[in-house]
Amino acid sequence: MQRREFIGLLGGAVVWPGAARAQSKLPVIGILYNGSQQSAPSRIAALRQGLKEAGYIEGDNVAFEFRWSEGHEDRLPAMVADLIDRKVAVIYANSINAAQAAKAATGTIPIVFLSAGDPVEDGLVASFNRPGGNATGIRLFNADIVAKRLQLLHDLVPTASSVGFLVRPSNPTSSLQKKSVQAAAAVIGLRVLVLEANDEQGFDRAFATLAAQKVDALLVGTDSYFVTFREGLIRRAARDRLPALYDFSVFAASGGLISYGTNLDDANRLMGIYAGRILKGEKPSELPVMQPTKFELVINAGTAKTLG
Repeated sequence: MQRREFIGLLGGAVVWPGAARAQSKLPVIGILYNGSQQSAPSRIAALRQGLKEAGYIEGDNVAFEFRWSEGHEDRLPAMVADLIDRKVAVIYANSINAAQAAKAATGTIPIVFLSAGDPVEDGLVASFNRPGGNATGIRLFNADIVAKRLQLLHDLVPTASSVGFLVRPSNPTSSLQKKSVQAAAAVIGLRVLVLEANDEQGFDRAFATLAAQKVDALLVGTDSYFVTFREGLIRRAARDRLPALYDFSVFAASGGLISYGTNLDDANRLMGIYAGRILKGEKPSELPVMQPTKFELVINAGTAKTLG
């Protein structure tokens, strides 16, 4: 090998054995994400920010191992098994389904979860203040405030007499959300048409039903799957000129009319802080489940103008 070629290799692909060993010794956070990589950049950035606040920077003293379900929850158990084989130090689970898959697979690796439901009822923790076991995290209120979102949608479209409510039947909180919406609708005097969808074909059927029933507005339930496939939901609502209200601000930022719910990026930042505290030796069983109190109402002015 000529000297010039050898120098080129040093500048490109050579990794010295010592550096490789140092990299392999970093604690690894397994990212179990029930969604797509394309839907997650700000969430992961917020997670990194929380870790930084706790004293951890990716590549310096912590590493990530990503697993993306792309909305296919049946893949979660295999992905958890991969992370366990990788001997990750902490598992980050971004949904109830991901957290339950991780909890079912390991009772020793710490889990930091993001839950839109009740983590006690869902079997993730023993209590909010003393979780017990190997899991703790952030409990979002978005499934609980679905009735509030219905009221906001009624305020936004006061002439509406009927509202569609879209849920995914495989979501553990779907029953709770349906009961809350139906009870709130009875008080307001609205007719609610509950629609269920598990995939893109389900979205097509749901919107066809909304059109056939001449429904005046749409409320989209809380579900990480809907976040992943939000572009399709927003496109269909725009096509049908249907005012729609969502939970997270990412929907409004992507062209949805209005959103109301907890700040998802801030919740992921808090998850990063908890992951850092666990890496420093704290036990998840002793870290209380946090419940954010920061809510945000976001209206997409362009979409509002288009819909009149």
